[in-house]
Amino acid sequence: MARMRTTLLALSAAAAIALALPAVLEAVDTEVDYDKAFDFKPLRTWGWNPAGMGEVKMARTPDDDPDAMTRMVEPVMRDAMTQEMTKRGLTESASAPDVVVTYYVLLTTSMSAQTLGQFLPAYAAWGLPPFAPSTQSLKVMNRGALVVDMKAKDKFIWRGVAQAEVEIGIDQKKREAKLRDGVRDLIKRFPPK
Repeated sequence: MARMRTTLLALSAAAAIALALPAVLEAVDTEVDYDKAFDFKPLRTWGWNPAGMGEVKMARTPDDDPDAMTRMVEPVMRDAMTQEMTKRGLTESASAPDVVVTYYVLLTTSMSAQTLGQFLPAYAAWGLPPFAPSTQSLKVMNRGALVVDMKAKDKFIWRGVAQAEVEIGIDQKKREAKLRDGVRDLIKRFPPK
């Protein structure tokens, strides 16, 4: 009996850890694509796009202010990109850099829903009585994406996309940390191996 209780306790603890783990490890999802024919080895310098460092696009509420968000994002992007590109051995250059960098921050709201019976087959072989679909799970979330584009000689050579769930009312320091995490996770995959 004591052995069964100990086993049950261990299984309960493992289940609790497994359920809590995704919330703790929720991080930035990254995806990178690049020109496989381009030779990244000779790259030594990088610089921001002379037309502008980047853009912020927002589609959450009618009260969104992309200009205010740009003023918050640009200093963090400038600092984070400088740190990460320096770690990669590239030097920032204002004139004629080997790589021109442009960023885009996209802030949207998305929704996912599950209805009762949605995963059952379309035929009645299950022997279930017909029932009206009703929503069993509804998740509305604010999503943020950071896109970093790199061009060399007016040709796109690398694009990285970092996505994460974003809380609207989070502390400024947490928001900056999430943005820095996105930059770090993307640039550690540049140049491609």
